Parts: sequence; structure tokens; C-alpha cells
Amino acid sequence: MPRRSKVLSSTLVASALLLTSIGVGTLAVNAGAATPPAQTAQSAQSAHSGHTMAASTAFSPEDPDGDGYIPANPPVTGVTPSTKEPPHRYFHEFQANCAVSHTAPDDPIVYPQQPGKSHDHTFMGNTTTNANSTTASLDAGSTTCLAPGDRSGYWMPTMYDGDRPVLPIGPQVIYYKAGVTDYTSVRPFPKGLRYVVGSPMQSGQEFRNHRGFVEGWECGDSFFNVDFPANCPDRQDVQVNIRFQAPSCWDGRNLDTPDHKSHMAYPVVNPGTNNNICPATHPVALPMIEFKMAFPVNGDLSRVRLASGASYSFHYDFFNAWDEPTLKALVDHCVVGGLQCNARGYDETHPEAGAALDANYELP
Repeated sequence: MPRRSKVLSSTLVASALLLTSIGVGTLAVNAGAATPPAQTAQSAQSAHSGHTMAASTAFSPEDPDGDGYIPANPPVTGVTPSTKEPPHRYFHEFQANCAVSHTAPDDPIVYPQQPGKSHDHTFMGNTTTNANSTTASLDAGSTTCLAPGDRSGYWMPTMYDGDRPVLPIGPQVIYYKAGVTDYTSVRPFPKGLRYVVGSPMQSGQEFRNHRGFVEGWECGDSFFNVDFPANCPDRQDVQVNIRFQAPSCWDGRNLDTPDHKSHMAYPVVNPGTNNNICPATHPVALPMIEFKMAFPVNGDLSRVRLASGASYSFHYDFFNAWDEPTLKALVDHCVVGGLQCNARGYDETHPEAGAALDANYELP
């Protein structure tokens, strides 16, 4: 894999036609209407307070007692963090390639049942994701992901260039990787798992020091940036990119917690080794999601901002609604199998291994 994605390929340019077909004109209009310029600061401030959960005043149908905990049913018990060292494989991953579906000032994790209360988000994957989304509603929805079985919701704060929404064009790359040394211990996400990665309230230093920070904001030959670069090469083939990794160790008990984070943890170093293992409090190894987003903006970036605030307020949400057999096939074949797979679960460097999915990105 190249270190940085700087080029807007002809495939992605052609993919703009796809976004038009799913309503890119409506996306831009809705995004502008959802976050009028005069209301941006107010919306961001409101969203910041909301992401602390203290301001959330409605409960998800999946959390009827309103305590913020959504228990897994059944829970995963009897697991201890794996300290095994399987044969070294440089890659153990597959991609979920999902295009933008819509924008809306909704967040069904932080503000369930409260439409319009969040800052504006750019949604990918499930086309039905909104403030009222539940595991069941997402499961019944459709998707912009190449794999029809991936009906998960993925979203992040909308980027603006001035007052113009900047929406990623074409399928974006969402990696599913092993975050622990024993990649053979990784198991699929439980249906309904959800979490938030990062925080709109984080400082620039907290963003830079975040465990999920990979290369920060990058454009052209400028990377490891906390702030948006002041300028990028003013060419159509250059975009602003970010890569950000999610925690991959689960407590095995909760699909969500009041802060939308405590049920998940990043791996830790096994003492006396260089190996990454899950902490004892979160012993279940799940895939590590890594967002690799490309935003079609370049040149003078002085007017670029996020709906949530400054560049370092970047964060994202994940709500798992994968078809369970499809996700298991990809995890087992690519992550546990130590391959570098595309969205079909096919590794071009190991054609003998075959693919997890067929030509239609479905189970054979």
C-alpha cells in the first residue's frame, strides 16, 4: 500500500457520476441548509457539549432505561488476551469501500432520536442512517459500500471550504486490520456494536497524541499536520487526506457505553516483548478500523474547516450492521488468514488463496 494517497484517479472522477445518481446535488443543498454559515459556530458549540453525553436528553430504543449501556446479547465471556505469536505476515486486512450517501445534522449514537441536534455529518455506507437509526433499521437498509452485506453506518464531520461542503468522491477506503500481534485471534464485530473515535472537543495536542493518529492531515508532500496545510498543490489530482485508526479491543459485554468509548480500548504492549495485545479489561480482539478519507480540495486552504470546528476536531462514528456471515468470511479469510485483501476479500499477491466474495461482492 502507498504511504499517502494524493492522486484523484480517473476511476474516482468517473465515480462522481455515481454520487450524482444518489443525489450529490441534494447532498450539497442539504449540507448547506443543515449548517448555514451564520449558525456554524453555534452548531459546533452545541455539538461539542453533546459529545460529552451530558447534554443528550433522549434515549435509544435499544437503551430503554436510558443509562447509556447497551448490553451485548449474548456477552462474550471466558476470553483472555492472546499472547501467541503466529507466523509473521506483514498484512492482515481487507477493505470496505463505501461512498458518501448523504449529509445531515444527525448522530444516532450521541443524539439518538434527536434529529438536527448534531453538527453536520457526512455519512457513508448505509443510506438510511439518521437520528432514529437502530441496529434493526440499519439491517433493513441499503448501502453505498461495494459489498452489499456491509450495511454499517460510517460518518464524520462535514468538511467545508468556506460555505461549500467538500464531499469525498467515489468509494472511500475503510480498512479492517489486525490491531494485535496475534492476528489469528481477531473475531468479527458483534452486530449492533457502535463507538466514536476521537472527539470534537480535543485540543490540537490531544489530536496529535491520539492513539488513532497516523499521518494527520496530508496534502501533496505535506503530512503529519495537526492543522490543515495552508496551501496544497493547485492541481485537480491533489486532495486533502486523513488516516485515523479506531480502538480494536472490546470488553465483550457492551455494544455501547455512556461515553461511546469505554467499551473499546486500544491494544497495549505485552511486557517484555514488542507485541501488541488486548488489555485484560478489554480482552476480545476485533478488527481495527482505519479511515482513509480523501477530500477534493486543494490550493488555498485558509477557508477549510470542519462542521465540528477546527481541523483537530476530526472524529468519526461507526455503527456495525454487517451481514454476519459476510463479515465473518472476510475476517477469517483476510485478517486471520494474513492477507492484504480488497473489498472482495482477494489478495492480488496471493491469487492461490482465492477470494472470500464473488464478483458481485457477495458470498458465493
